[in-house]
Amino acid sequence: MAKLRAAAVSFLNAWPLTAGLERSDRIELVLAEPSRCAAMLEAGEVDLALVSVGGLPGGEYEIVPGIAIGADGPVQTVVLAGEQSPAIWDEVFLDTASRTSHVLTKLVLDEMGVHPKYTLLPAAEGLARAKGTKGALVIGDRGFDVRANQVLDLGREWNRLTGLPMIFALWAARPGRVGPEDVQELSRAAQHGLGIRTELAQRFAAERGGDPERYRRYLTQRIRYGLGPYELQGLEVFLERAAAKGFLPPMKLRFVDDVVRSHKPRRAVSVDAALQKAADGGRLDPDEAAELDEKAPLLELGLAADARRRALHGDGVVTYIVSRNVNYTNVCTTACHFCAFYRPRGHKESYVLSREELAAKLDETVRLGGVEILMQGGLHPDLGIEWYEELFRWMKRGWPTINLHALSPEEIWHIARTSELGLDETIGRLVAAGLDSIPGGGAEILHDAVRRRIAPLKCSTDEWLTVMRAAHRRGLRSTATLMFGVGEESAHRVEHLARLRELQDETGGFTAFICWPFQAANTRLVPGDGSAHAYLRTNALARLFLDNVPNLQASWVTMGGGVAQAALHMGCNDFGQVMIEENVVSAAGTSFAMDSDEVERHIRDAGFSPARRNMKYERLAPASAGVAG
Repeated sequence: MAKLRAAAVSFLNAWPLTAGLERSDRIELVLAEPSRCAAMLEAGEVDLALVSVGGLPGGEYEIVPGIAIGADGPVQTVVLAGEQSPAIWDEVFLDTASRTSHVLTKLVLDEMGVHPKYTLLPAAEGLARAKGTKGALVIGDRGFDVRANQVLDLGREWNRLTGLPMIFALWAARPGRVGPEDVQELSRAAQHGLGIRTELAQRFAAERGGDPERYRRYLTQRIRYGLGPYELQGLEVFLERAAAKGFLPPMKLRFVDDVVRSHKPRRAVSVDAALQKAADGGRLDPDEAAELDEKAPLLELGLAADARRRALHGDGVVTYIVSRNVNYTNVCTTACHFCAFYRPRGHKESYVLSREELAAKLDETVRLGGVEILMQGGLHPDLGIEWYEELFRWMKRGWPTINLHALSPEEIWHIARTSELGLDETIGRLVAAGLDSIPGGGAEILHDAVRRRIAPLKCSTDEWLTVMRAAHRRGLRSTATLMFGVGEESAHRVEHLARLRELQDETGGFTAFICWPFQAANTRLVPGDGSAHAYLRTNALARLFLDNVPNLQASWVTMGGGVAQAALHMGCNDFGQVMIEENVVSAAGTSFAMDSDEVERHIRDAGFSPARRNMKYERLAPASAGVAG
């Protein structure tokens, strides 16, 4: 297969996106100035390029989703400099390297009421002539060395002006040249590069001189590499304002995955007939599920789901588990737009739990009657498979009765890639070290268009499902999840459920399904409908559609006890976990908490009998229930 040719800038801020392409089997990398990258793309010399946003208008390009170079405040390397205040500048020398920064300069100065003459000059010459009423634009690595009486950071100025991030560059492709596998390769490279930003900063310092810590902070704290809804809003506002002022021609953004799809019309479906079919245990097809999701009254949808719950679990027992969430690290490279928990490596709030801290948590869990540790963390670039093997063996030696329910598919995929191992070997070694089962985290919405928008550097839908398939074949059981309310449509949720049901038909490895709405506090992602009504609808539809998944778990942690009680009458037969500890959801502003007594009281008040269980949904004898509560 012929490689794609890709042009990219050699500035430090691009290194996290390009370092992982140096040994790529799919993409050949060519380094050039920003203006030259755009020219090569326009001339057809390359298939895609990391181009300045200002070079997009006028070209029929397709943007690679999810990845960009931007800033949400000071950027350090796009600055205006001069001796006197910009308010009296009558001429500005524009660094010839980037059209985006030319336009940004004009927008910022125009807002200040300053309308100087603009002259193109190389950065060094422009800086030398920036005297008196003259100013100069400097971009890229040259910006680290700018010393002047007046320095305006254009990232900061744009943020002050709009309250939005500024996007400086992104991957753009000639139409039809880049496919989903190429997008995934670019995402893989970015994930790799974001994980080695400290090393890249050290390498840059060794080659160029300067303080590596300064460069590390620049890469981890100044530059943003995602292109999610928040960043897209900033990009669109920039293009709209530039077009309104006549600085750029108008343009409509087009993405690689924006292809015209010939969807067959949804066939006519009777809501009443579909509800009765599902309540009787018939298998819904996607058209029927979408129709119910969009049109069925909540009460009727809930009644049908309750009929299925009673058919599957007719003894009036609702189960729960005493478990502890242990987030062993918050260091992560993916920087998902919906996550308030993660921190980049080197951040003052980043951590990896010590063995002493873990031992204290495990001892307390056993003392409180806990039977499981649900262990998940960020994608830490320094933790290879040996670290997890040693940790799991240590845990199993000291606490052999605890079920180790650990590592989402995203984490397992990351461990395999970081350790340069095959997926089957990675899972086999983890199982040998003590892994008992896998949580369903990281699924979010199993539709790549949605995933690239909310978590552009996460694994793809197929990769998530591939890990689950491999785990099930090794005999591991897992849960399946859905996080909704991220701007997705009904069709996306139904496809998510369909992919889960298809894999369950193949492996039978899912023990339960859990859904919850996106928690927006302390994140950058604008939420969709996360109401109790939306939660109960989604939950009920899942019970009707997932006819081969035996258990549905209510999410009291995100919705509260009252809504979870209602869910028990709309398809759920499990009340989830007595969480001795939880960090990820609480970081996003949710703070519901219950001990065993409260969980059992909620179950009884809803009209059911409580029973403790293990991860396999096997009920525990009362004598095994411990002393939690």
